[in-house]
Amino acid sequence: MELIAKKLIGSKEFDGERGEIINPYTKEVATKYVKCNVDDAKVALKVAQEAFKNTKNSPLHQRIAWIEDVAKKLEEQKEEFAKYITLEVAKPISQARVEVQRCIENLKITAAEGYRIIGETIPTDATASGFKTTSFYKRVPVGVVVAITPFNFPLNLVAHKLAPALVAGNSVVLKPTPEAPYTAYAFAKLFIDSPYAIKDALSVVYGDAEVGSALVTSPIPRKISFTGSVPVGKIILQNAGIKKVTLELGGNAATFIESSADIKWAAARCAIGAFANSGQVCISLQRIYVDEKIYEEFANALGEKAAKLKVGSPFEEDTFMGPLINEEAAIRAENWINSAVSEGARIIAGGKRKENMLAPTILADVTDDMNVVCEEVFAPIVSLVKVSGYEEALEKMNNSPYGLQYSMFTNRIDLMNRAIDDFEAGGVIINDIPTLRFDIQPYGGVKLSGIGREGPKFAIEDMTEIKSIVIR
Repeated sequence: MELIAKKLIGSKEFDGERGEIINPYTKEVATKYVKCNVDDAKVALKVAQEAFKNTKNSPLHQRIAWIEDVAKKLEEQKEEFAKYITLEVAKPISQARVEVQRCIENLKITAAEGYRIIGETIPTDATASGFKTTSFYKRVPVGVVVAITPFNFPLNLVAHKLAPALVAGNSVVLKPTPEAPYTAYAFAKLFIDSPYAIKDALSVVYGDAEVGSALVTSPIPRKISFTGSVPVGKIILQNAGIKKVTLELGGNAATFIESSADIKWAAARCAIGAFANSGQVCISLQRIYVDEKIYEEFANALGEKAAKLKVGSPFEEDTFMGPLINEEAAIRAENWINSAVSEGARIIAGGKRKENMLAPTILADVTDDMNVVCEEVFAPIVSLVKVSGYEEALEKMNNSPYGLQYSMFTNRIDLMNRAIDDFEAGGVIINDIPTLRFDIQPYGGVKLSGIGREGPKFAIEDMTEIKSIVIR
């Protein structure tokens, strides 16, 4: 069966010139999509602008039922959607299934949060200058939302934007990652074909920077929600104009293995955190600071765990790690490995590349000035840095322009409590990897890692505005 992602402008599908998506592992055509241009983006925005007249006045019970219906339909088709993900971005099928299941849960949580879009009464006579009135505020939808999503979670990260925006009463124009147009198309069709759908509330256009720029710079959207790289995030912030903007950007996730930690547990979890999805995760574990007392023991344990990970075809059930998204990304990662080795790092595991397959790589004796520590790698590379204890680990972890999620493995309660306050990051995890994320939580970073928070409750807050009312 030929899988073709057509343009979705509101409730209508459009055909046209087609592009092809090549599977990163097989190098064969996986899916096809209809190419979009700036004009398509402009039309989609105008359709969304008109649709907002209906979405903002639609009953909340309908919007909640809409999200619940999509969750139900996705549950019925979860194996098909897992295959779409693996076909387009070569995520191992077992991990693709996890993403689909998370997406279903995410939708259900968002639907439940719809019941909590509430306001509050305000005692205006609480101050001497005030006097008794009936005063309250309510949350109202912002308007047209532009959602731009990346390739590494081509389904669930779309859900993190679409579901909160729609349940809050907005209309949406989605520009999904160019690498996975069919996954986004099939997901959007669940929304559009639902019996609870609001006409033209959702449009999907494909494209790269030109289409994205047309969406971001237009005066029509009132909210931009972007997940992607720091350079693109900066461009969006500079060009968006007066709009609400949420940016989920890069990370350089770090953990500290303190001397009292359970080394076997820490090594097992760090292998998962560093190499899941080939390291192509914003909160992929990149830096491991290890107390010098247990450095060699931990390094050996981590090497043993990494050696047991199966690398290969993403279509095989027991594969843990497949290819990087393209060969350019793999070559970049290989160059960083070679650069680190030339500067004194040693390879404990991996380091070898074949086309866009890169073996899980562990580097030891890494120093603070190496690219593999300073910059976001977005590849299956993790660096071990020896430290004298908590104070040195803290200084090195925080000495980064990024601050998405950090963690620490320890059995010392005093250090657990300190880390919660000391770590300069949007999320802190104790006794697990910084790659840990539950979709119900607030998620986002500080510094260059972004602005705003995702997670259903928190995205809904960002996708609504407060309207204050006074009745005298």
